[in-house]
Amino acid sequence: MKRLFFAFVAASLLLTACGNAAKDESVSTVYFTREITPESLVKIYEALGVPAQGRVAVKISTGEMGGHNYLKPELIGPLVEKVGGRIVECNTAYAGQRMETADHRRTIEAHGFKDVDIMDEEGEFKIPVKDTAWIKYDIVGDHLKNYDFMINLAHFKGHMMGGFGGVLKNQSIGVASRNGKAYIHTAGKSEDYRNMWSHLPEGWTESPENNTPFIESMAAAAQGVHDWFKQEGRNIVYIDVMNNISIDCDCDSNPHAPTIRDIGIAASLDPVALDKFCLDQVFNLPNDENNDTRALLERINARHGVRIVYRGEEMGLGTTKYTVVSLD
Repeated sequence: MKRLFFAFVAASLLLTACGNAAKDESVSTVYFTREITPESLVKIYEALGVPAQGRVAVKISTGEMGGHNYLKPELIGPLVEKVGGRIVECNTAYAGQRMETADHRRTIEAHGFKDVDIMDEEGEFKIPVKDTAWIKYDIVGDHLKNYDFMINLAHFKGHMMGGFGGVLKNQSIGVASRNGKAYIHTAGKSEDYRNMWSHLPEGWTESPENNTPFIESMAAAAQGVHDWFKQEGRNIVYIDVMNNISIDCDCDSNPHAPTIRDIGIAASLDPVALDKFCLDQVFNLPNDENNDTRALLERINARHGVRIVYRGEEMGLGTTKYTVVSLD
């Protein structure tokens, strides 16, 4: 408990230094609204000033069967329709109702989504990464080749292994094929989702440092996808929806109930700044009758979760310094 306390204090200090250096040339812009509606989601996308063009992928998590905190079709539907987009997903590397394509499609239908492209249904391919400390490439769903533009639309929440999940996780684990997920989770030790669990770092649940290879592999994979979309006329934008915030991910079939009030929607062209902003919102919330942040903060610290934004910054994916433009 003492180690957890000091980890919490250290992470809090890092996160509190949040982006007040608005005159710094490296500062990124984060747009924010406290209103969580279909209309405000469209509004914040438009504020980014980068219109979707060509074939548009909208990357979300459609949620594991039994879960209920995922972004609902009625919330995101108008945005998907506006951009003429298609929701995209990949199969999971864990045994559940989304590991096999047929089961995944039944789960998607049960959750009310239509016309979802499971990108690794027909295969996978490798894309380069800049940071090769752990992984040497990223393995993504083959259908990624079919898109010119991506809206990375993430649900910000906790995660059992990553500590938290935002746009960086949605772009790394979320865009990776089943084998790609195994490759990231094992920090380059296995490309076979069927034996992923036997290759996880020893003691990853016991010390934040033991989880660092996985966290840094996620950051590397996220940059791989970002760079892939920034070439040959493609583009990508980022949105985090901060609602139904639980310590558990949407990949959990029986997630813990949310213990934090809905915060709002944030968007940026910089995924590092965006996830950092969302982390700051949670770390700076008062722990009171409206918000019980203890479990989520403990999980983020125990998994070394904040490391992903600083690793992303180190490799040039973005910056942890930001300025906020309110749309309210």
